[in-house]
Amino acid sequence: MRHLWPDTPGVRKWWDDANRNDMLNKPWQRYIKIVDTESTDSQGRERIAAFANWDLAMPDERGRRYPPWHEDMPTHACDAFFQREESERRRIMGDQKHYYLDTIGTHPDYQRRGAASMLVKWGCDLADKHGVGAYVDASKAGAPLYQRFGFVDESKPGTGEIASMARR
Repeated sequence: MRHLWPDTPGVRKWWDDANRNDMLNKPWQRYIKIVDTESTDSQGRERIAAFANWDLAMPDERGRRYPPWHEDMPTHACDAFFQREESERRRIMGDQKHYYLDTIGTHPDYQRRGAASMLVKWGCDLADKHGVGAYVDASKAGAPLYQRFGFVDESKPGTGEIASMARR
């Protein structure tokens, strides 16, 4: 992922702008976070332990997933990676209504302490409440987390380090 999104000031600003735009203009996006109420950052705010973005829209409803790539990003590699993700999602989920776990991240200080599980459970509970499926493109290393919540790896053999996972 660092290849696609190098840690540069420009890419950090791109992420900030993209997420801010989603939060303000895309009501189908659900950004949620887990905070440590007993620890604060350098500005006195509760530390974010983990966060997730659940996308409740179908791909055709949503439109383009990200704004145009920043000049520090490898445009062709980004396009190829996300075209593959979208293609796999369509292959597996088809037109079945589902929620998409677009992004999830846990601060290294909080890994293996249940924060990511809480975020996955939140989305799965919402999907169950609305009677829809769920989908995630997971790292192969992260797949066991999603399997605990009923996701099944439906990747084609030899597809690399990404597990295309559905929960129906």
